[in-house]
Amino acid sequence: MTTLIRVCDRLRSLPFSRQQMNKRYMALTTAFLCLTSACNPDSFLDVNTNPNAPQVVSANLYLAPMIHWMVTSPQFDGRFVGHYNQEWVSTSTLSSTPWASWGKMGHDAGTVAVGAVDNGAQQWRDVYWSLGQNLIDMNTKAEAEQRWDLLGVGQVLKAWGWQTLADLHGEIIVKEAIDQSKFSFAYDSQEVAYVETRRLLGEAITNLQRTDGAVDPVYLGRTDKLFNGDRTRWLKYAYGLMAINLSHYSNKANYNPVQVIANVDKSFSSTADEALFVFPNASTDNTDRNFSGPTRGNYPAYRQTQFIVGLMDGTQLGVADPRMPNMLVPDSLGTTYRGLNINTLGFSPLTTPQQPRNPYGYVATPASGAAGHYLFSDKVKFPVMTYAQLQFIKAEAAYRMGDKAPALAAYRNGIISHFAFVNARNAEDGFRSAQITTAERDAYLNDPLISPTAAGLTLTHIMSQKYIAQWSWAHNEIWMDLRRFHYVDVDPASGRQVFPGFVPPINLYVDNGGKLVQRMRPRFNSEYVWNREGLATVGGLDVAYHTKPLWITLP
Repeated sequence: MTTLIRVCDRLRSLPFSRQQMNKRYMALTTAFLCLTSACNPDSFLDVNTNPNAPQVVSANLYLAPMIHWMVTSPQFDGRFVGHYNQEWVSTSTLSSTPWASWGKMGHDAGTVAVGAVDNGAQQWRDVYWSLGQNLIDMNTKAEAEQRWDLLGVGQVLKAWGWQTLADLHGEIIVKEAIDQSKFSFAYDSQEVAYVETRRLLGEAITNLQRTDGAVDPVYLGRTDKLFNGDRTRWLKYAYGLMAINLSHYSNKANYNPVQVIANVDKSFSSTADEALFVFPNASTDNTDRNFSGPTRGNYPAYRQTQFIVGLMDGTQLGVADPRMPNMLVPDSLGTTYRGLNINTLGFSPLTTPQQPRNPYGYVATPASGAAGHYLFSDKVKFPVMTYAQLQFIKAEAAYRMGDKAPALAAYRNGIISHFAFVNARNAEDGFRSAQITTAERDAYLNDPLISPTAAGLTLTHIMSQKYIAQWSWAHNEIWMDLRRFHYVDVDPASGRQVFPGFVPPINLYVDNGGKLVQRMRPRFNSEYVWNREGLATVGGLDVAYHTKPLWITLP
């Protein structure tokens, strides 16, 4: 019995679908009962037949929950990655506060004795479990039924998963993932994950262009809650993911800005193409609501930082940004925009009236269902990928190849489109009714400190604006940008930091050895409990493993 319980506990932690786990539990139970009663296992119970539930489901029924997690899990982990990025700090006094771990570029150290601590590991869980076998089953069915549009979507989801985990964790499990014959799994290099991501995207792009077989927008649209069955929009999203993948090679000799630009140009052509997710807001348990909204209540103790305020109030870029009132929040008096110092405990030295409000726009915790500010709203269409984000990627690529005029054009497109994005998001809830006027936008955009001549454009310009456009939602991409530029690299053209005003924590986490964080540690509950042998081969048992640079950021 003890052995059976241990095996069942092991199965619970592995990246199986719920259906596959249930089969294993039933099979183990049957085996135990047969051993203790001398029964014939073949006749005692057919563990793979359930007379009360369907055994075969339509391929498209797998899709909606997986899209939900593709949108939501980055926001789960963004609470912690956002500390690395200095998007915000938590004022909580719990052990997981920024000054105890994440804000010091550390982590929550789980131990077998203390118990699993899986903060910052939601995306790991969802790629291997929520998608996991379910995604394999959906793609297998879609291919067998010649549903090339659904198969292409599934391949995009698979590529998104490997890209996301590789950027967060570095070495991950790719080749042996979801192998149900194994109880331990070998890690693959980040390069393997990057190459596999592009392979999957290439196949997805091919399939999403097919119109033969059983391609059917109505069938796909029943559960496609992102693009409503429009395969051409999924195609553009796939090209966008390809551009992001290729853009991360900027420190490598084989970085190809021409390919980056080509994929951006095949992706979103305007804000109308953007990947925006609409939450139903219908369930009583709130799981179908925006993770960042007031009803879910995940951010009442969080506050904006000096870094993001400095980028927008004129301190760093020389011009006050008209987007600031529509993105950031003022102090309790509603008069001044301030951010917290990442190196200071809590609100010190700010007086109570000087303290910034929470991201929802309130001094106190808002009531469930209250209106929310910017992306911290129940009703907002939440971004997964935006036109502005891709335009800044294009601007960087053109700049790196010395093509300054197209770089400036893409840079300006990015700013203009993000102004439109900010206005649109605020209009969806109405918490802040004032819209940024065209005159305000143009005055900012045409200021030579913001929009110089093509010859005067710098990486400081491009990356600062990209950070602003991605603040509070694209946590993974912000962190990759910061690491590509080693957090504090100086732009030779501007003579300033690429991210001006970014100051790493003075007191780093105790295990860092004076080094800045470079990766998230893998999920404790699966890897450090059950796959220590695999972890050991990549150095994952080292207490400073999270400071080991990623392959993609190295020359």
